[in-house]
Amino acid sequence: MSPTSTDLLGTRLRHLLELLDGDLASLYPALGLPDGFRPRFTPVVRTLAASGALPIRDLAVRLGVTHSAASQTVARMTAQGLVELAPGADARQRIVRLTPAARELLPALDTEWDAARAAAHALEAELPYPLGRLVDEALAALRRRPMRERIAAELSPDQGRARGPGRTGDGPADGTRLADSPPGGHRGTGEPR
Repeated sequence: MSPTSTDLLGTRLRHLLELLDGDLASLYPALGLPDGFRPRFTPVVRTLAASGALPIRDLAVRLGVTHSAASQTVARMTAQGLVELAPGADARQRIVRLTPAARELLPALDTEWDAARAAAHALEAELPYPLGRLVDEALAALRRRPMRERIAAELSPDQGRARGPGRTGDGPADGTRLADSPPGGHRGTGEPR
């Protein structure tokens, strides 16, 4: 039996992103980008180049990703010497700024960005419905009602409880129930780009 359009949706979306990002990353050596440079770094570099240093939280908002995703990307970029962190107004805030090494990549990244945008427009022209519009509509629908709530509504009360080895079925191992989660309380794994 083959999957329907909603079967394995997350798996298929990850595969689509792997194809898009993998093909883009395969061009990086020809553009002179360093080993380990990832497609999700480009929007970070471009945003910081345009705006100057930003707190991670503000960077996440500008990129349209979770704070966690922005933090993970910044950590990888810090390890590669592309950004550096400085303390912010309080102990919890960290300010991200580009390094000179990242600034040197801007001409190549502008070239990559323009070519990737043109290729994305050409791809959308082949589709019966623009992919970008579909993604925007899906994100808006999930902001209105997160997937966790949608799944929880489909589960019976007994199905919504984790039953692992030695469990009595009185709830998940962490003591919470799906229905007790706040709206939007799902864990996002989105990354820039």
